[in-house]
Amino acid sequence: MQTEARATFGSGDITAQYKLAGFVVQQMLLKASFCAPVMVKSVSTSGGVSPIGRVSIQPIVQQLDGDRNVVDHGIIHNVPYLRIQGGSNAVILDPQIGDIGIAVFCDRDISVVKSTSTIAPPGSDRTNHMADAVYLSTIIGTAPSQYVRFSDAGIEVVSPVKVHIQAPAGKFDIDTLDINGSALRHNGVSIGSTHTHTGVTPGGGSSGVPSA
Repeated sequence: MQTEARATFGSGDITAQYKLAGFVVQQMLLKASFCAPVMVKSVSTSGGVSPIGRVSIQPIVQQLDGDRNVVDHGIIHNVPYLRIQGGSNAVILDPQIGDIGIAVFCDRDISVVKSTSTIAPPGSDRTNHMADAVYLSTIIGTAPSQYVRFSDAGIEVVSPVKVHIQAPAGKFDIDTLDINGSALRHNGVSIGSTHTHTGVTPGGGSSGVPSA
């Protein structure tokens, strides 16, 4: 009578196999990139009215080799960045050199899509690679000096230089306007609280046009 041979495994064998499988998976994941904090090194645009530009970025969490030596990441070039835009409507706020933000790395090669701006196959077989980065937005920064602030008190627009609003003639509507101070001028004439008028005479007549 033939005896059937059966393999038996103890708990130690199962634990060893589990650790080996875990090590293999970990090594595979270490070769994939998903997202990382990065520093902006260059920008192709600088606030102009133009299509979305490109940035060069450098991951700022350094690498460690087998001997625990610190190694810098290289710079990733030609990286698209996020803009708040729908059709031809946009908020233009280009990244600036030195910004620290977050980048994500696409599942597949996006090089052809970047060059054609349309549906396209992947440019190669690479997956989760840093070359396929997209820069999202700033995550670490100082207090701004120019900003639009939304709060329970309302909307605040602050600029240390100027605020320029442009619209076709007769198409600029303001429901309510409350102006504080005397610095506001129109055609060189103050329209604040301290301007004066010409042609003022005693009685109930109307004054002339503003003079200063």
